[in-house]
Amino acid sequence: MGIRSLRWAVMGLLVAMAGPALAQPRAGGPAVTPTAAAPDGRIPLTKADADAWLDGFMPITMARADVAGTVVVIVKDGKVLTERGYGYADVAAHRKVDPETTLFRPGSTSKLFTWTAVMQLVEQGKIDLDADVNRYLDFRIPPKDGKPVTMREIMTHTAGFEDSLHGLIAPGKVPDRLSKVLKAYIPARVYEPGTTEAYSNYATALAGYIVERLSGMRYEDYIRKNIFDRLGMDHSTFVQPLPANLAPFMSKGYGVASGPPRPFATVAFSPAGAASATGADMAKFMIAHLDNGGPLLKPETTRMMHDTSRNLLPPLWTIALGFFRQDINGQVSIGHGGDLIGFHSYMWLFPKENVGVFFSMNSDGKGGASGPIRLGLFEAFADRYFPGPEQTGSVDAKTAAEHARMMVGNYWPTRRWDTGYIRFLQLLGQEQISLNGKGQLVSTLGRSLAGSPRKWVEIAPFLWKDEYGHQRLTAKVENGKVVRAGFDEHAPVIYYDPVPWYLVSSWLMPVFEFSLAILLLTALSWPISPLVRRHYGVKAEFTRTELTAYRTIRLFAWLAPVLLLCWLTFMQTLLGDMANMNGQLDWLSYLLQALSVLVFFGLFAAAAWNLWVSFTGSRRWYAKLWSVVIAVAAFFILWVALGFKLISWGISY
Repeated sequence: MGIRSLRWAVMGLLVAMAGPALAQPRAGGPAVTPTAAAPDGRIPLTKADADAWLDGFMPITMARADVAGTVVVIVKDGKVLTERGYGYADVAAHRKVDPETTLFRPGSTSKLFTWTAVMQLVEQGKIDLDADVNRYLDFRIPPKDGKPVTMREIMTHTAGFEDSLHGLIAPGKVPDRLSKVLKAYIPARVYEPGTTEAYSNYATALAGYIVERLSGMRYEDYIRKNIFDRLGMDHSTFVQPLPANLAPFMSKGYGVASGPPRPFATVAFSPAGAASATGADMAKFMIAHLDNGGPLLKPETTRMMHDTSRNLLPPLWTIALGFFRQDINGQVSIGHGGDLIGFHSYMWLFPKENVGVFFSMNSDGKGGASGPIRLGLFEAFADRYFPGPEQTGSVDAKTAAEHARMMVGNYWPTRRWDTGYIRFLQLLGQEQISLNGKGQLVSTLGRSLAGSPRKWVEIAPFLWKDEYGHQRLTAKVENGKVVRAGFDEHAPVIYYDPVPWYLVSSWLMPVFEFSLAILLLTALSWPISPLVRRHYGVKAEFTRTELTAYRTIRLFAWLAPVLLLCWLTFMQTLLGDMANMNGQLDWLSYLLQALSVLVFFGLFAAAAWNLWVSFTGSRRWYAKLWSVVIAVAAFFILWVALGFKLISWGISY
């Protein structure tokens, strides 16, 4: 069952939240009756009510999405309010999820440990948040537009790096030292520092390496000694593969619960996402941060970490020093999400209420259900226990229609591959903002629980709200043109920029497909035409030059589609399994890049020569017409190869 069915299941639960829950309590606990709402609509957050609500929300959601197991832990006022395990840590062995002992992979939520470690060194005067990080490194990060990278920019994902997965995952082996991994490949910096949110695992790993160098300890050992041991997190580690005493407690990760388990993912950029931890241990970390840092940080350092924000596209969700700032219903909420192979997690803190929630699931779920489930859980939790007035407003119909038209177009994320051949995938998948039949703004940005495009209603100039939810969309406008857009769910670390007209897939993709069809027809005519002429006893009328041009263009008409097929197969292999991103296929990418120069430029040159020969020789009118069509097709094939970096050099993924 897909996301659409999941949406109806979740919506049904939200409507019935105040009614009897469909209970599936952990370890055989009894079903309980939810707490009645107060006159203002607020329901007191108690263990009994939270258990009943979760026992209704999670089991049916998991069943519809084919999720094997989840853990949810809620802390309040310095104590664990409840911890719930659902489903299985190992489906085949029928090993159930236990919040106390079952280890999950929180993925990028691990970054919060890295940022906490950085702030500990800031307290000690060893790190200046606004200094060039090269002063802390034994290799050099090149400047961008003459400006260096600072730790503040790293923590707010505004250092300007393009996305990078090169060497991120090294499954089945002990990862190389951070120094080796980070020096092997430095991603290009494609944005002026401090101007653009563009999520970067590489930059976070860089911060972890700085922790190593300044502390004189391996990153994993520093986190154990200065965070885990201080909090008593004895079922947590960054060590990979897992230590022998923890390995038996590790949950398996799944695509779907009905499918086979996936191997343990060894994260080479360990500070960016390598943690393994139980829900109970994550509760201790949440309690420490809610307690002004507890034994980890001084109160003033914690406040700086939680409260400092850099909002480059107000009023959307933003980012503090490492924490995502996700305010809802008038409540300040900070947290961080994370995804790893088969695992999807999120941690939310509500400092004013002294409440924290940690959620992790060990399956992707059908149709990529993890994202909608997490967002749905967050919004439903806040609506139930911390309700507040919704942001409302309106814009007159004429202005709304004008603004909507300005937003229409294709967009791509600021977190993307920009300088290398993986950019080709941006031709195949660009986000779209369009108008429906009612003139209402519709977008593929952050699809709804149903998996369908969101519908937006403008509540203030260039500020739209999801017609059926909390999410907001906004735009930055300069000289009457939209130059940047964003929506809440992604805004802490990713914005969306209009795609340049010459790379917009809505017109370029049909032209590209037409050009490929022309090449294939031309290629197929090579073996077919001689057979037809032989059958009818017709002799080809070619001069030697015309025959050479004829054969040359048909040779390249075969080579170009075959090369494109090789590129697609290579990218599918590369991105389909992160185990392939450790350099073992780099030789093949260099070979394909070299062939691209020869084939795509060769195709265009051959088409141009064939066009000239056809019009200066004795070719018939239909041959001349076809030579024009082939030349146009070759031009656009080269256009795509150049624009989407199939013609480039280097390793950039």
